[in-house]
Amino acid sequence: MNEAQSTRGRLDIDEDVAGVLRVRIVNPARYNAMSLSMWEALGDALAQVSRRSDLRAIVLQGEGERAFVSGADISEFGEQRNDPAQTERYDRAVARAQDALTTSPVPTLALIQGVCMGGGMGLALACDLRYCNASARFRMPAARLGLGYSREGVKRMCDILGASRVADLFLTARIVDGAEAGRIGLVQEVFPDADFPALVQARVQTVAENAPLTLRAARLAMRHILGGPGAPDAQQVDDAVQACFRSQDYREGQIAFREKRAPRFMAR
Repeated sequence: MNEAQSTRGRLDIDEDVAGVLRVRIVNPARYNAMSLSMWEALGDALAQVSRRSDLRAIVLQGEGERAFVSGADISEFGEQRNDPAQTERYDRAVARAQDALTTSPVPTLALIQGVCMGGGMGLALACDLRYCNASARFRMPAARLGLGYSREGVKRMCDILGASRVADLFLTARIVDGAEAGRIGLVQEVFPDADFPALVQARVQTVAENAPLTLRAARLAMRHILGGPGAPDAQQVDDAVQACFRSQDYREGQIAFREKRAPRFMAR
């Protein structure tokens, strides 16, 4: 296990035999709030694995059942986010971590239990897939704290939820429960608390077993359509699609279909 330490909380990073990288956010005394050092550690960790061809998925989750991420660690704002230079460093660390999830070469999944607020919502929305338990609680409390939210973060929320939903979340700063989160598209699925571990593990396994080149091409196409800074151009998408048809995995998929067995994809 690789443990990314910080003075306030840490990241526990593990990889299983199926090629799934699991990033656990550990700061239980503060409902897994993200300190500056944790934001920077997350960006560093994701950068290190960005070029690996053997990974199948990246999973983000909080320690325990009380919280996914309660947001940025407000208790350190006085010393870490108190002047323009500090604010710029902090915002850069947050943006880098979230962008690394959005541009990851492999699918990213957020497994959300309990509290998910502020920066925690930003992290979750930077992932491709989001699953929560029925007891999850979401909130965008920026308006109760007097802080500004980045243009990129607001755009990502609008792309996923629509401007009307985002206006509701920001302007009211109200709490949204798990059922409503599913209804408005904040998460793809909501599972009963007792069944959550088993059901989300099944979703992770399904994603990890699918053809990696196909998933990469689909994710590039979605980013191209949504646009924004760093979005792939049409040629990159077309090249990724053609790479699928030239791959051994394409042939394996057809053989497995004929033989009525599960395919064994190798990302080549």
